[in-house]
Amino acid sequence: MLAAERRQIMISMVHADKRVLVSELSDKFNVTEETIRRDLEKLEKEGIVTRTYGGAILNSHTNEDLPFTTRNATNSEIKQQIAAKALDLIHDGDTLMMDPSSTSFELMKLLHQRKNLTVITSSIHILHEFLNSGIQIISTGGTLRPRSMSLVGTNAEEIVKKYNVDKVVMSCKALFLGKGVMDSNEPECELKKAMLRQAGKVLLLADHSKFNKTAFVKLMEFDDIHALITDREPEPAWMDMLKEKEIEVVF
Repeated sequence: MLAAERRQIMISMVHADKRVLVSELSDKFNVTEETIRRDLEKLEKEGIVTRTYGGAILNSHTNEDLPFTTRNATNSEIKQQIAAKALDLIHDGDTLMMDPSSTSFELMKLLHQRKNLTVITSSIHILHEFLNSGIQIISTGGTLRPRSMSLVGTNAEEIVKKYNVDKVVMSCKALFLGKGVMDSNEPECELKKAMLRQAGKVLLLADHSKFNKTAFVKLMEFDDIHALITDREPEPAWMDMLKEKEIEVVF
């Protein structure tokens, strides 16, 4: 196994358990503890973990803005499950706007099962990976954010305003009752808000780990959502609120 692959697995583990131990990682990957310490040192420099005696803990802040490669490696199976459920809400001939989230990227992998789709996106990763997909893809243009592999800024927002689409597909960083839907950085959040205004329906893709959390920037109210696609049934208080606001819940 390559060192980069090992570190991606470690990232998934620390996001799931919030902490990791050097000794356990050494046994799991069959490498020396010194190798694991070097891996954790690299992850610490990337801002993902803080090293502790015998291991490391996950860094978690409201403005935490993880690189796309890190997000893409985290909870990947859950994101694939959510994408498969979201596909049922996409129909032949739909026009879509899609954000640069790793969950939207998983849904893109499945869209070949639909015909005559148009996708407008700010995701550099989608533009690169689906060049020959047969889907008509329109770029928002804009200023590149290498960390998230996305395009942002006023130029991107002006392009988004030119189009009216059937559905917008996006993820978020956090959902909290009474606070709404939140994200981690303002430039992407502003572009997502522009997308929301141009869409007939809003499909929010969010796994269970994002519930009852807060993040730096308010993205939208729950009233703005038409369908919430997640991986498990939300808690009763959430289900009551979603029912009251007539939000379709898919899990």
